Amino acid sequence: MKVILLQEVRNLGKIGEVVEVKDGYAHNFLMPNSLALKASSANVKIAEHAKKAQAAKTEKIKQDAADLAKKIAAASCTISMSAGEDEKLFGAVTSHDIADVLKQEGLVIDKKDIVLSQPIHKLGIYNVEIKLHPEITQELKVWVIKK
Repeated sequence: MKVILLQEVRNLGKIGEVVEVKDGYAHNFLMPNSLALKASSANVKIAEHAKKAQAAKTEKIKQDAADLAKKIAAASCTISMSAGEDEKLFGAVTSHDIADVLKQEGLVIDKKDIVLSQPIHKLGIYNVEIKLHPEITQELKVWVIKK
């Protein structure tokens, strides 16, 4: 049976694609969950409209991420921590700490989007990558200073 996907279905296709699936899969899973419509000329028009709406929504999200990247590039992030000899911190600077400092500056970023290979354990200046969108990343300079 040929169906038009209304939403992206993993291992099957993206929005608006016409795919061939088994009848049972279409009738028992895709159609009841509003993931697909039976392929007909009227439904093709509906799918095209849904595809255009999804493209506009995706473009808006990407543009918002680009705007946020510009704000992050202009921001500074200074974290003061207690440190001992050899500039070692008592504790570590994590993505949660960086997200909190950015929140105080008015930039709301999820800590999961802050890419730290390892927590920061020494004083210094670090470049931290922030993944805002699958296609947009921005580096942020983080200054870790002694309290």
